[in-house]
Amino acid sequence: MATQPKSLFDQFLAPIFQNFLLDRNAILRLRDSIDWDAGIAAFTNPQVIYPEYYKNSNFHGIENGYLTLDAALTYDPITHYVLAPGETWVRESLVKAIQGKPRRILDLGCGTGSTTLLLKQRFPQAEVIGLDLSPHMMVLADYKAKAAGLDITYRHASAMATGLPDGSFDAVCATLLFHETPAAVAKTILRESFRLLAPGGQMLILDGNQRTLRATDWLNTFFEEPFIRDYGQGNVDAWLGFAGFEAVRTEDVFWLNQLSYARKPLPLENRTPLIVLPPMLQNISLAIWLFHNRLKGVSPPLESPILRLSIVLWAEDWHGNRYLTADGLLHLHWLRGLPNGPVSGRATGRSGAVDSQSRGFGQFSL
Repeated sequence: MATQPKSLFDQFLAPIFQNFLLDRNAILRLRDSIDWDAGIAAFTNPQVIYPEYYKNSNFHGIENGYLTLDAALTYDPITHYVLAPGETWVRESLVKAIQGKPRRILDLGCGTGSTTLLLKQRFPQAEVIGLDLSPHMMVLADYKAKAAGLDITYRHASAMATGLPDGSFDAVCATLLFHETPAAVAKTILRESFRLLAPGGQMLILDGNQRTLRATDWLNTFFEEPFIRDYGQGNVDAWLGFAGFEAVRTEDVFWLNQLSYARKPLPLENRTPLIVLPPMLQNISLAIWLFHNRLKGVSPPLESPILRLSIVLWAEDWHGNRYLTADGLLHLHWLRGLPNGPVSGRATGRSGAVDSQSRGFGQFSL
């Protein structure tokens, strides 16, 4: 049987990390300072079923991926160099984007807990839970939390089916998770996140920059990430919209990473209207919209927006944070007289979750 050729990671990057960048003595000291067998036994949930993609893939050149001690011991040293321009700075971009004072925060795919620790440090009064499929990684995460004197709960479960109650979190985060999953899995995780969030809750995703990955395919070749091409060809904004989120936006974090932010919609009766479109302007907006689309055969993008006596443009959630609603965005879009087709108005499903800063459905300015 022919021998499988080594990847560019094996040929070039792995020797550099092993021989020059990784402090072997520090790794050995860390290995010897933890009772791994006891820790793994304590964290392992026997009911967890590992997905095929997870248990049969090599991540970062490590056979069997994250279900190994080697993965747990080398993850932090490697990430320190890979997450440019600085690991803490990049991770803090997610933590600082959380608005208000969340009471319960869930960190999906928490790994060794680097972002989880930052979440607890920034929101010390919040209950912070880290969730991961690898008990090996959570042993190290728990070790780091105790060393920092932080009270963090870690849970062994799949982000696709957490087993946690509906609407039980104010913020759900995922750092460097989606590029390590097939796109179908990422979409399932977002639907689960939507279920877990309370109305008005925040979803934050820090991961590789999809535009950069599409434009620089050589990056996909160098790093041994089995699903990074699948991720790079996708669109997190679209995934969030189809999962039901609104106020979706994505911004670059340096050129290698991106931060995506979205909210679970509030029930209409719980929204506090801040700017209201008068009935006359509603009719004008409808006329403008129909004028631009009369030859396209396009249906109005909202179910019954023009029949309402007032349309909420801006809303205020239960934390006091203001954001542009989907209804408001589309009406402002009409009033500016810009063509509005089914992609930007309808592609996000029932919530109409399109944001003026989003890269996902065609940019336009208000």
